[in-house]
Amino acid sequence: MTMVGESHARVILHLDMNSFFASVEQAHNPSLKGIAMAVAGNPKERRGILVTCSYEARALGIYTTMTIGEAKRLCPELVIVPPDFEKYRTASIAVFDLLRSYTDLVEPVSIDEAYIDITSIGGLTHAVEIATEMQQRILRELDLPCSIGIAPNKFLAKTASDMKKPMGITILRKREVESILWPLPVIEMHGVGKSTEKKMHTLGIYTIGDLAQKEEATIKATFGKYGLRLRNRANGIDPRPVDPEAADERKSVGSSTTLPIDETDLEGCLKVFKWLAAKVADRLDKRQLAGTVVMIQIRTADWRNQTRSRTVHNPLYEEQAIYKEAIDLFKRHWDGEPVRLLGITVSNVVPMNELNEQLSIYNFEKYAKEETVNDLLSQIERKFGPGAVKRGNG
Repeated sequence: MTMVGESHARVILHLDMNSFFASVEQAHNPSLKGIAMAVAGNPKERRGILVTCSYEARALGIYTTMTIGEAKRLCPELVIVPPDFEKYRTASIAVFDLLRSYTDLVEPVSIDEAYIDITSIGGLTHAVEIATEMQQRILRELDLPCSIGIAPNKFLAKTASDMKKPMGITILRKREVESILWPLPVIEMHGVGKSTEKKMHTLGIYTIGDLAQKEEATIKATFGKYGLRLRNRANGIDPRPVDPEAADERKSVGSSTTLPIDETDLEGCLKVFKWLAAKVADRLDKRQLAGTVVMIQIRTADWRNQTRSRTVHNPLYEEQAIYKEAIDLFKRHWDGEPVRLLGITVSNVVPMNELNEQLSIYNFEKYAKEETVNDLLSQIERKFGPGAVKRGNG
């Protein structure tokens, strides 16, 4: 297969495991094959959330993020299995190792998906054969199904892999973007969430084609650089290379700076932290990551290095939240010595698209209760005024 219309033509695959957690459970326990089954955070709690479900369950109208109670009402015989992340990690490593037997240009982007650049191993002429062999080997050797998108860049490859599931292989060429992608609602585009969709609607952008053709200046004014990246992708343009080391970089995202003078003023240090938090937030946004560990680095004028870190419950990715944690650490641990260098690093990072899964598995019940309490507090404060109720520390 030859890709036309790309300078330095590349052929990139996006491999997406189908119903990964459910498929791994079925591979380990064949009695779960061919039936409606789901992996859920807490099978004993009817409010537990489905993290994934088999295609047999999906055919009955069951979907991820449903509560167990809702799913059981639709399908009383639905089999629920608790998650086993060690099992999933082991299967994920086996998949990526198999892909690396073809080429080193494999970039895992989450536990169940990866980009593979096959240009130099015959991809320009034999992409479908290579993809088919990978898919069949993963099925035969690991008993796991996957879908593969074939395209000249990452965005189109990821879009293509979604088009046919399970066990699909789909080619999406740049010249097909206008006919295949442009008519779709903009929410169906990777990288566009509900809040972005709402903002786009205010600009008269309802389809991917509307976004592709909107004036650059309008997009930049409303969405900044991220909006321009989305507009390029809507036009089938995505220059990002497949980077095998990106997975290592994803373990942490940070920024540091040497100060022009040895700083002794708290306000001066806080301004630097504000700038660093903005840089780290921007890098997290570009890579679509969030992390639960915030670390600050302080180098004093006499070249002593200190690091202080904190683990937070909710993954961080916004500038203000990162800044708040960083300056709190700094205020607690800085002894007033002149500062030569400051840094912020966010680590223990995960792709944004995995956050919902983790929330579903571990935190849903807690957040559901928190929401109820918050709603109740809001109602009381509306009636009796702000501060009418104080939260206890217990």
